[in-house]
Amino acid sequence: MKLLAIVLVALTSSVCATPSPKCGLKHVRRPADGDDFKVPIVEIDQNFQEILTNIQQSDDFEDNLNIPIDSPKDHMGLHYIDTLEEMQEMGVNTQSINPDLIEDAFLLVPELIRKHGYPAERHTVRTSDGYLLEMHRIPFSPHNTTAEGRQPVFLMHGLLDSSSTWVIMRPGNGLAYLLADMGYDVWMGNARGNRYSRNHVTFDPDGRRSDRRRFWEFSWHEIGTTDLPAMIDYVLAQTGYEKLHYIGHSQGTTSFFVMASERPAYNDKILSMQALAPVAFMSNLRSPFVRAASLFLNTLDTATSVLGIYEFLPTSELLALGGQAACRDEAWTQALCYNVLFLIAGFNSAQTNTTMIPVMLGHTPAGASANQLIHYGQGVRSRRFRQYDWGMVSNLWTYGSINPPAYNLRNIRAPVALHYSANDWLAEPVDVEELHQGLPNVIGKFLVPDPLFNHLDFVWAIDVRTLLYDRVFQIMRLVEQGVLPIR
Repeated sequence: MKLLAIVLVALTSSVCATPSPKCGLKHVRRPADGDDFKVPIVEIDQNFQEILTNIQQSDDFEDNLNIPIDSPKDHMGLHYIDTLEEMQEMGVNTQSINPDLIEDAFLLVPELIRKHGYPAERHTVRTSDGYLLEMHRIPFSPHNTTAEGRQPVFLMHGLLDSSSTWVIMRPGNGLAYLLADMGYDVWMGNARGNRYSRNHVTFDPDGRRSDRRRFWEFSWHEIGTTDLPAMIDYVLAQTGYEKLHYIGHSQGTTSFFVMASERPAYNDKILSMQALAPVAFMSNLRSPFVRAASLFLNTLDTATSVLGIYEFLPTSELLALGGQAACRDEAWTQALCYNVLFLIAGFNSAQTNTTMIPVMLGHTPAGASANQLIHYGQGVRSRRFRQYDWGMVSNLWTYGSINPPAYNLRNIRAPVALHYSANDWLAEPVDVEELHQGLPNVIGKFLVPDPLFNHLDFVWAIDVRTLLYDRVFQIMRLVEQGVLPIR
């Protein structure tokens, strides 16, 4: 019961009181007059060969993963448990502790990428409204070391997620690694408000109430109209290319559709858009969690305005620590972990790598604005894909009408491939079809050939490469060759 309470507290925590590593990077102060404030900030790995050498000299590392421990205090990820007996009661086999997985759960994305033998870069991009967005890059692969002439690919995560989603499943299955192995220059974005982009030149997300309110006053509309253009422009400027491939998952597709409809000039910068679990229309979704949330929009609005709770599920070390004990292979509570995930996204135990659940919980949730969830809930209730509903009076002031305007899908000229599944509780096939009918330049609508494939399987499934990614790669190559889209 103590462990369950820990997990529940972590799941329901919505605000970090003070800036700390638990909530992401330290707040960036506003530059004073005369400061030499320089962006972007770039951290490039200059010793890649040394990393490879160290890995090659550690061939026995995998053989020494399962090591017995005498006390939970001796092991990272279990040190908050008081006694060995208590750990055993939780179902953790003390003779089979995998420090490799625990390390993966706590490493930041650049460190995680380097651990697995790939070069990693950290770039910071400043948006027009002052947010500092951290991007992660894999410029080449140890299996394909040609650094010149690599077509850039931009990956954008979903709600409560981060760039980690593309790499936590490790080389051979993580999309970022696979693309790098194929010869692409891989860039991973992080939306404002998640653990890597929790910074602003003026507003402190953990500061005074007025600061917090201004920092968190955004939804995926601003991510689409401001964040994505800033990051895309940066990638193209750094690589010298005129166009890039865009791959988005869930909210990463929503924000793209916002960008391409509201800022149509960016359609010309997209070589292809691969929409994984596309989310725009949501009136038919089956997720009981999201549907229930849509019923309490007034309560959520009250919480944000009256209680000053503007952040939704920030990164929590407590959840990561709880995940190590509760969700490892030996724990009897592991089934609870993946059933909580299934409750949100759909059931597919066959494609769930349960061994990796502690790593997933180490990186997700990564934090978001409460308004992002509210905006989705508005879409469920209105049955439309439209801008944020601020209420009748504010809508009149903001939009000139009592209702928010719908996004004009006819503005989206970029070639879009829609990848969907029959068991996705957040992107129902009928809703994907409504989106399909509204887009003017669709490459195709592609059903994943697994009837149980769910919303999270698009990034974490055991067989995601054969079921989905190989087709994505084929489409990208055909676009590059000028075969697709068919005019």
